[in-house]
Amino acid sequence: MTCPSCKSENTYEDGNIWICAECSHEWSEADLANVLEDENLDHSVKDANGNTLSDGDSVILIKDLKIKGSSSTLKGGTKVRNIRLSNAGDGHDIACKIEGLGSINLKSEFVRKA
Repeated sequence: MTCPSCKSENTYEDGNIWICAECSHEWSEADLANVLEDENLDHSVKDANGNTLSDGDSVILIKDLKIKGSSSTLKGGTKVRNIRLSNAGDGHDIACKIEGLGSINLKSEFVRKA
């Protein structure tokens, strides 16, 4: 069995728990089943109005957004076409291309479905 924490194959069973020899993580088979069930839950991305977004949708920015590391600002009302859902970290869950700016990641809380 592989460790759910570090994915190491170097694990052993001690009674009714499993222990990873590399990271010392301990788990039971019931814990592992709960983790797998949580991963299978719906992790859909929703816009500012609560509508579910999917790949290929078009969205509209609901407010002006400053672009980190640049003096540019995306204006509210800008339409972004053909988005891709991603998990870029820190809440940025939409990847898209904006004409004249290039590839950018957005937070779904600042867009609404077009």
